[in-house]
Amino acid sequence: MNFYNSTHRHFCGIDLHARSLYVCVIHHSGEVLLHKEIKAQPQALLDLLAPFRDDLVIGVECMHCWYWLSDLCEEHGIHFILGHALYMKAIHGGKTKNDRIDSFKIAMLMKGGNFPLAYVYPKEMRATRDLLRRRSRIVHHGAMLKAHVVNTTSQYNLPPTKLNLKNRGHRKQAHAAFADKDVQRNIDLDLALIDCYHQQLSQLEWHLEQQAKQHDPTSLSVLRSIPGIGRILALTILYEIGDIHRFETVQKFASYARLIKCKAESAGKVYGTQGNKIGNAHLKWAFSEAAVLYLRGNEKAQRYLQKLQKRMNKAKALSALAHKLGRAAYFMLKHQRVFDEQRFLKG
Repeated sequence: MNFYNSTHRHFCGIDLHARSLYVCVIHHSGEVLLHKEIKAQPQALLDLLAPFRDDLVIGVECMHCWYWLSDLCEEHGIHFILGHALYMKAIHGGKTKNDRIDSFKIAMLMKGGNFPLAYVYPKEMRATRDLLRRRSRIVHHGAMLKAHVVNTTSQYNLPPTKLNLKNRGHRKQAHAAFADKDVQRNIDLDLALIDCYHQQLSQLEWHLEQQAKQHDPTSLSVLRSIPGIGRILALTILYEIGDIHRFETVQKFASYARLIKCKAESAGKVYGTQGNKIGNAHLKWAFSEAAVLYLRGNEKAQRYLQKLQKRMNKAKALSALAHKLGRAAYFMLKHQRVFDEQRFLKG
């Protein structure tokens, strides 16, 4: 956990909502100079904070509508920091909670050096990252639609098929497998959405790759040098990391990517793990997927996995391999070097 630790004359805590802001400005001496609710409008906020702009830091909790506020501060030269939502929830809990109290507590956390920092993702790559995340949700929904077609086949006790629903001809065969018109209509709804997703995702993936070649083509090529990491996994890792240099150590990167488990200990006793949801779920998925794909058709990697399985079960061995791939990706991106399999499997 990283805390904001810097001296300013004025600390501004904002309880941020989609249509309103509750603003609290505190002097470094502890005096509350401003405590007011306003509409979430850029000019209204700038006018309100005008008397304090000479030495001001603005802090908000990380939620879905912080983008415009971050961009506004960058445009007008105001220092902006983002609070880690899970850590802030643990720190400033209390009996009574409302917008006025929350804005005051945020300002006090900044003043006291207890404001837990989250990463302010660069504006230039932010929209592309969100587009890539949107693609993941659509792919997930597409998989659910395909599963529904298969489950409907089982529901009516029809023989199993090996149809690839990505193929237009196979989709027509899936429709013809059912005699009942209402069932056909049900399946047609699935197939129509699958067809639409297939067309849109093909175009979207091409667009994402072109964006990545503009933002950071070298890092994209470096990631693609790892066997098993194709276009989508490389894009996911690239955009979820952002700037690799924001991680001081490989341990911090592995923690952020959810590739490690933290023990909960007290008085020398271990009570399991905690904090498993703190970090980036997209990176966790990407490296876990990469570990499985890295093993496919790779005898050297399979022998390495067998070596790990002598000390642990298969699930833990795959997690260890994902962790190792994450560490390798960290150093590859930091030093802009391609994957060296001989060195990777030596350890």
